[in-house]
Amino acid sequence: MELSDPPAHPPDSSTHALARRLPPRSDLLMVGVLVVLLVCGALWNCYRNEGHRTVGPWVGLGLQMVVTLALMARRTRPVAVLGASTAAAVLMSLSVWLAPGLLMTSVDGAGMWVPLAAPFAAYSALVYAGRMRMSLVLTGALVTVAARPWELSFAVTASGLVLMAVPALLGMYVAARRGLIAALTERAERAEREQYLLAEQARAEERVRLAGEMHDVVTHQVSLMVLQAGALRVTAQDERVRGAAEELRAAGCQALEELRDLVGVLRSPESAVRIAGGLCGGEETMNEVAWGLAGLVEESRSVGVDVRLRESGDCSGLSVVAARTAYRLVQEALTNVRKHAPGSSVVVEARYEVDRVRLWVRNTAPTEPLDTELASSGSGSGLKGLRQRVELVGGTFEFGPRPDGGFQVDSVLPAEPTDGYRGPHGA
Repeated sequence: MELSDPPAHPPDSSTHALARRLPPRSDLLMVGVLVVLLVCGALWNCYRNEGHRTVGPWVGLGLQMVVTLALMARRTRPVAVLGASTAAAVLMSLSVWLAPGLLMTSVDGAGMWVPLAAPFAAYSALVYAGRMRMSLVLTGALVTVAARPWELSFAVTASGLVLMAVPALLGMYVAARRGLIAALTERAERAEREQYLLAEQARAEERVRLAGEMHDVVTHQVSLMVLQAGALRVTAQDERVRGAAEELRAAGCQALEELRDLVGVLRSPESAVRIAGGLCGGEETMNEVAWGLAGLVEESRSVGVDVRLRESGDCSGLSVVAARTAYRLVQEALTNVRKHAPGSSVVVEARYEVDRVRLWVRNTAPTEPLDTELASSGSGSGLKGLRQRVELVGGTFEFGPRPDGGFQVDSVLPAEPTDGYRGPHGA
């Protein structure tokens, strides 16, 4: 498995961090529009009040510019932006009595009583701020200054309420809506987790039931076969019959052992993890997990299959999971040869590299008649199951016919399972 080359120009993390700190384009556009409006208003007031030679429009413009530029932080520091807008509104109101014409946009004090950025600041604070009480207090102060209750006037009060109260109410609505959506989302996720747990519980119960059924149905029959083979070994007079009976008894015992492990996998995920990790009654090394390739070859030779094993490289760096996967792969391939290609010769080749192991199982064309009953005894999903097993540990698997009429199975397994390895299902 080849590792992909690193990108020629890795992204600069500082550039991404700076992009995250910059305000969104919508905020920049909003601030730009407000600045243009403020500058145009100041120029208009200078033109209209040319005879008075006042500096009020320019001082007021500077104050409002500061508050407007602060809007670029309205999402990250909404309460601070609202506080700046409230302070500017109070200064503009006090300037009418303390310094007439200094901060207002007209000489007679008939201009705006709050900064042009104040409605946006109030909306942002009520939507983005976590301290709702402080936001409400500052917004109330802005509404009071805008409505001027100490100078009762329907037009002034109505315009002040429209200017400040409407954005505040809209911000409260948006905040409440977002809170409701967040609560509903959390409730849906919690219900999904509960449903998943219930499904896991049902699967666990079904696994236990299947384990019991498998134990009752299979173990009983295999145990009878082992006992009968043992009895035949004791009573038989022919040495060859006794040897065959012993081999049959040993194969039955091995089947019972593997069945016990499989039942443990079905009964509890912990057993599955234990078996996948190669801890079957104790810490096993890779060679003990078998490189059983030699044992598999000897088993096939004992029943008349011509099998040769070729190994090259150092297998000490191979993990137990990869070793077990390779063992199952070769085991299934040799089983298919015995069932579907009688009389053929087989070559099993294992090449151990630094970070992977390459496996080849190739057989020639069959030379003996096919035992149809034996060939049809399987489920027909052995190769598909092998592909899934290999891919789950991050390997590759290929199979197909050869030009000489034989068959081949090629696989590459990583020495260690990759990040996509999902536990016992791939072991």
